[in-house]
Amino acid sequence: MTARLVSEVLEPMRRDFVGKDEVIDLLGISLVAGENLFILGPPGTAKSALVQNLAARLEGRTFDYLLTRFTEPNELFGPFDIRKLREGDLVTNTAGMLPEASLVFLDELLNANSAILNALLVALNERVFRRGKETRPLQALLFVGASNHLPEDDALKALFDRFLLRVHCGNVPGDRLSEVLEAGWRLGRTTPERSAIRFADLAALQPLVAATDLADIRQPFAELVQRIRHAGIPVSDRRAVKLQRTIAASALLCGRQVARLSDLWVLRHIWDTEEQQEVLDSLVTQAIGRAVPDQADHHRARPGEGPDAEALARDLETLGLQIKNPGLPDSERAYIRDRLGILEGRCQWVRDPAKREWLQQLISELWERFHSNAAAA
Repeated sequence: MTARLVSEVLEPMRRDFVGKDEVIDLLGISLVAGENLFILGPPGTAKSALVQNLAARLEGRTFDYLLTRFTEPNELFGPFDIRKLREGDLVTNTAGMLPEASLVFLDELLNANSAILNALLVALNERVFRRGKETRPLQALLFVGASNHLPEDDALKALFDRFLLRVHCGNVPGDRLSEVLEAGWRLGRTTPERSAIRFADLAALQPLVAATDLADIRQPFAELVQRIRHAGIPVSDRRAVKLQRTIAASALLCGRQVARLSDLWVLRHIWDTEEQQEVLDSLVTQAIGRAVPDQADHHRARPGEGPDAEALARDLETLGLQIKNPGLPDSERAYIRDRLGILEGRCQWVRDPAKREWLQQLISELWERFHSNAAAA
């Protein structure tokens, strides 16, 4: 089934959407794992189109809604059943609404107001709908949320936290704009070809996810989580446990029932802020780099573009200026040490050998200066 999902759904989507492979791959992982995905990006970057295209290729019920500050629970979960209400029973009529959908897309998710927040939190976390005395299991295999900004309010941060994986969806680089224009023109004249895959078929994969062998990667995974926490990125025990499902999903999409080190690539997508993406990329790349590349690895494990050498040089220059200060407090010295270690890890993945060697020499000089200043202090 995972092979068909790739060939009949994900691959055609990659052909139709230029420069959106990362989002499409994360949609596939989330579908198989049964976990939620958050898409961050400015307006007009095909966030909605990607999810709607995915829904159009699968057999089953979907629910798509644009949230505003005034959205009411009835608009998502359905109104009270008038016939039952006349009999004195408060029963929700969920026909065609969120509780009956296998794929739920909530656009502008962070517009959610207090009236629907609690119901959404329970739905996302427990896959149940609660309203008064009613408690109903939800059909949703996957919730996808989208927004053009990250949460600032604590209540919305709790909602954001229910989305295990996060992915950025930006404008395609200018040198590929002609491809975007051609693909967009083509998409506007055709409808996606529906596969024979049903959401029920994907739901039936859940026992396979649970049965995937994670024994070989559990210790490296635990060590990576510890390094991520040490870098200042919070990963609760609950999130760490749930992330195992996405690692298993990566293995299954590669035709394996045994996870390997390369499947840890999914941890690149657990950021809370955009600034954390580079740190996560470095830590995950270091962890994956310990294994010999293999054709059975997920293609997202080792992205081909590599780090930006010029950006790394600028970051190292900034650290060099900070290191010159002999009176650094312990907290700032610890930050510099951790940051320098992260940049050192990223430098080894610079593809140009001359640039890589130059950066590594610069890092060696900074480490020597750092240790000298620490000794002098």
